[in-house]
Amino acid sequence: MNTHGPRRVFGPRPPLPGRPARGPNPLRRRTDRIQTWCTVLFALILAVGLPAAAISAGYAAHASQMRVVAAETSTRHQITARLAEAPPRPDHTDVREPRQARVRWVADDGERHTGTATVSGGGSGGEVRVWVNREGALAQAPSSPATARTMGWFTGCVTAAAVAAVACTGRSRARRALDRRRYARWEAEWKEVEPAWSGRNRR
Repeated sequence: MNTHGPRRVFGPRPPLPGRPARGPNPLRRRTDRIQTWCTVLFALILAVGLPAAAISAGYAAHASQMRVVAAETSTRHQITARLAEAPPRPDHTDVREPRQARVRWVADDGERHTGTATVSGGGSGGEVRVWVNREGALAQAPSSPATARTMGWFTGCVTAAAVAAVACTGRSRARRALDRRRYARWEAEWKEVEPAWSGRNRR
C-alpha cells in the first residue's frame, strides 16, 4: 500500500479568498448569497448602467448646448466696423493677437455707434469684423457646435466617473456591512459552542 501518495480531500471546495461560497454548500450562508447578488449587480451597473448613463447625459448636455448655440446665432450677426484708434500693440506680442480697441460702426437703422471690441491687427481707420445683437450693440461671438460637442463629451465622462465611484462605494459599504454581520454571528455561535468544545461545562 502506497502511503506516500497525495491525499484526497473530500467535501466541498473552500471558496477563493475574497469570494463568497457558491453552489449547494451547507456552509454557504445568507450573507454569502447576498454578497453574490451584490457582485452581480455591480457588474451589471458597470457593463450596462455606466454606458447608458454616460451616453444619455452626454447627449442631453450636447442638445442643451446646441439650443444655446442656435439661440445666440439667431440673435447675433457680424458687421464691418472701423477702428476708431489703433489698438495697443506691445513689442513682445503678435500683431494678429486679439486685443481690445475702440471701434465705430453704423447699425442697420443708420444710427452710428462706438464701443470697445476685441479685434486682431489693423491700424486706426482699418476695417474689422465685430458681432452685434438685434439692437445693434456689441456682443460676444455666439457659441460654436464644437463647444457643444466638448460639453457633451465632458458631461459624459464626468457621469461615467460618478457612476463608477458610486457603484464602487456602494459595493464596498455592502461588503463591510455583510462582514460585520458575519463576525457578529460567528461570535454569537462561538459563545454557544466554545464551552462544550473546550470542556468548561464538565468542570
